[in-house]
Amino acid sequence: MSNAGAKVRAVAAEIVDAVVSGGQSLDAALVENESRVAHDDRSLLRLLSFGVLRHHWQLQDWACRLLTQPLKRRDRVVNALLAVGLYQLVSTRIPDHAVVSQTVEATRQLRRPKLAGLMNACLRRFMREDMAATAAEDETAHWNHPQWMIDRLKTDWPEDWQAILSANNERAPMWLRANAARQSAADYVKKLAAADIAAELLPGVPDAVRLAEPISVDALPGFVDGDVSVQDAAAQIAGRWLLADLRGRLLDACAAPGGKSGHLLEIGGDAVTLVAVDRDPSRIAGISENLARIGRDATIIAADASKPEEWWDGALFDGILLDAPCSASGVIRRHPDIKLLRRESDLEGLSALQENLLRALWLLLAPGGRLLYVTCSVIAAENEELVGRFLRDHGDALENSVLPNNNIRDLMRRKVCGYQILPGSADMDGFYYACLEKKKI
Repeated sequence: MSNAGAKVRAVAAEIVDAVVSGGQSLDAALVENESRVAHDDRSLLRLLSFGVLRHHWQLQDWACRLLTQPLKRRDRVVNALLAVGLYQLVSTRIPDHAVVSQTVEATRQLRRPKLAGLMNACLRRFMREDMAATAAEDETAHWNHPQWMIDRLKTDWPEDWQAILSANNERAPMWLRANAARQSAADYVKKLAAADIAAELLPGVPDAVRLAEPISVDALPGFVDGDVSVQDAAAQIAGRWLLADLRGRLLDACAAPGGKSGHLLEIGGDAVTLVAVDRDPSRIAGISENLARIGRDATIIAADASKPEEWWDGALFDGILLDAPCSASGVIRRHPDIKLLRRESDLEGLSALQENLLRALWLLLAPGGRLLYVTCSVIAAENEELVGRFLRDHGDALENSVLPNNNIRDLMRRKVCGYQILPGSADMDGFYYACLEKKKI
């Protein structure tokens, strides 16, 4: 019996329960608990934690059928452990006998020894009755999404909702952004090849490099020196689009953790100056650290971008990047906890926040300047519907629908206003873009 193996499963159950029952983000729960297991076991811990949350509704459907009566509230972590066990049986290559023995032992490590027999019986019954072969009757269990999100996607994407849901349930690849100030993406791929790391380019996104398999950043040539950063290819479109034919004074609103700020500075070089604003003081340090690693700097301000009277110096900006807070419905494959933590009722407040930001920052844009509105959402209320209202209400605003290059046309869906990248398109995350220009006086 491997106590280390049981420990990993017990900690994974506690992480899952912290998200499902405690409302904690998966990233925060991992940071808080990852050190409790051996370094060599952390990849398995992440695999189990991400996998169980990714398939939460199907796993809970099976768990409900296996348990003759619900577990007591104080034992809800055992329900999470049962999901961990079921996920291993269905989605990993771990031998069944090891799954059962170590998950049962994990019940004891969670200080629920009286439930070890129940855990053993549930897992063995699942295998005996081949429950995994039975198709889910419930729509949420079939698609592993909350019903409100399924319904919203059916409305907003009647031809694509199934593909979006399926893509959300896949594991995300590892994308890199080559530092254009130092080398091309093609040259960096050669460096990776020399280190026996397989990678490929993406036509239309000049700095993007996709790894065949995720690896530690410590193994990336030149990462410490700022030659490359980790950033999804869809997010990289922002910098090239904003700076297509523009230089000068830039604002990155809602800038943390600084990935897009860094890209703007890599592309623009000495021809741009950047102000980076974020309202979360705890995330400001991340902007500074990311910029320092690539050898760039900016004016970094901890403030609410929607209240420029509290931080703006009065000098207009030539370009503004508004990467607005949103439902994050386009990056679920990277953050499966979003499916559990986000509520439909959140959308009204998010839409109001996005609109407030857009209206406030528009006043800071110089005539002839450009504002790029970006979200990592696939929900129309946060994207084209909001931008459409803004354009109707602002006679000095017009949409510039010219894409940065023709190669990304096949990657994006044209909307009434703006463009949408759907999750999984060219293995990218889901992002929305709308380029707005202020008419010259």
